[in-house]
Amino acid sequence: MFQRLANLFRGVFGRFVSGLERSNPEALLENEKENLRQQIKNFNDGLVHHAALCERLVRQVKKLEQEETMLSEKTRSLLRSGDRKRAADAALRLQAVSRELTENREQAEEAEKTFRDLVKARDSAVEGAKRKIEELRRGIDDMRIQESMAELNKMAAGLVTGLGDTGDTLARLEHMIEDQRSRASGLSRVAREALDMSDVEDRIAEQDASADAALADFAAREGIELDGMPPAETEDDTSTRSMGPAATETE
Repeated sequence: MFQRLANLFRGVFGRFVSGLERSNPEALLENEKENLRQQIKNFNDGLVHHAALCERLVRQVKKLEQEETMLSEKTRSLLRSGDRKRAADAALRLQAVSRELTENREQAEEAEKTFRDLVKARDSAVEGAKRKIEELRRGIDDMRIQESMAELNKMAAGLVTGLGDTGDTLARLEHMIEDQRSRASGLSRVAREALDMSDVEDRIAEQDASADAALADFAAREGIELDGMPPAETEDDTSTRSMGPAATETE
């Protein structure tokens, strides 16, 4: 039972972590770069220890070479002096040193070769990891660009749809305005036909006649002759005309 719960918990937690990784691949890539740097550091520490081993073997070989040379001279000197016992001991020691020197030389060569191989392997692995990280970085950048393009295309599609809706609204508004304008024109025509223009024309003619009479009266008082209009009659002319010829003869 507890094992099933543990499996369920690991599954849910794994899916949660996977979701976080998918949502933020840059952080995952940065974590892998940090892991690579740590691995390189650990590998270099191992190389340092291996290089120290190589140096120790080299020093041991040099020391054994010096001891071999010394024992060879000592054995030769003892033989010349006739001391066979000590010469035999020196020869035996020289044989052991020579055997050890051969082994140390082989170990030093093998250690040096291993060191060079490890350096090559490290450089190759680092170069491959860097190339892979660079490819992943470009892939993430391309993914972000594609996501941005998809978002822009989505926005553009929404904009086109919105513009289509706006066009329908504008068409309806235009139809409403045209309908209202036609209705207003019809109301204006009905009102104009219902208006009695005869009274209006009579009032206009009367106003014009009154204006002409006022102008003629003013011109008569001022002694101004108006072209195209008969001279206005004064009060004396009116009285004389009313008295007739008899009044003239009496005078």
